[in-house]
Amino acid sequence: MNFSITHEFRYAYDSPVRLSTQYLRLTPRDTVRQKVLAWTLETPGTPLRTTDGYGNVLHVLTLDKPVGEIAICARGRVVTSSAVDDPSDFTGAPLPALVFLRETALTRTTDRVTSLAARYRASAGTLEGLRELAAGIRAADPEGSAADAVHVFIACCRQLGVPARYVSGYVYFRGEANGQATLHAWAEAWSGTRWRSFDIARNEPVGESHIKIAVGADYLDACPVRGVRVGGGSETLQARAEVQATQQ
Repeated sequence: MNFSITHEFRYAYDSPVRLSTQYLRLTPRDTVRQKVLAWTLETPGTPLRTTDGYGNVLHVLTLDKPVGEIAICARGRVVTSSAVDDPSDFTGAPLPALVFLRETALTRTTDRVTSLAARYRASAGTLEGLRELAAGIRAADPEGSAADAVHVFIACCRQLGVPARYVSGYVYFRGEANGQATLHAWAEAWSGTRWRSFDIARNEPVGESHIKIAVGADYLDACPVRGVRVGGGSETLQARAEVQATQQ
């Protein structure tokens, strides 16, 4: 499928921000399942483009003059294939899967995680077992956020000795008139000899409706905008994401 994507952020402050540095993971890369046809990132300054340790495209935006607001817009076109659960590493040398066994602040082992993971220990690491784990997490908290579901899934996988990682991206909602969407989250877990994808919140395979942006050990490694500032007082954020299917 061909997609046109626009994602806008506008941060407003009740007093001037004197200095800020923002880390932007808003630019997708080619994978086995998707190809980026065009992409631009509009910011109030010229960011430094680099690649982080997970292979994500990272822009570092530093503003050293007082501002009352910061507006950021990512837009572009991506084409995806109909493949489901295929390997989806970014181009370039991937990190060893064992890197994604380490616990993080958002994927700590809790009594709930230990109890939930124990139910699936016999089938841990198999594709069917991981699908059952994903379905169990969804059934236990059907109204929970996508990010929370992904973190529980990752924590359970790591408890079972299965490498797992967080994925941020977009999802096209078929049948919705305006193609409105927000950033979505799903997980990847190591099964056999490759990564497999699991959309826990939507309880469906990851396929051509998913556009992948970034991966990490948890949300903080893959979130679209993360930074620090001096000044600014209270902050108000307005964000809008739009994903539309196109002919080309």
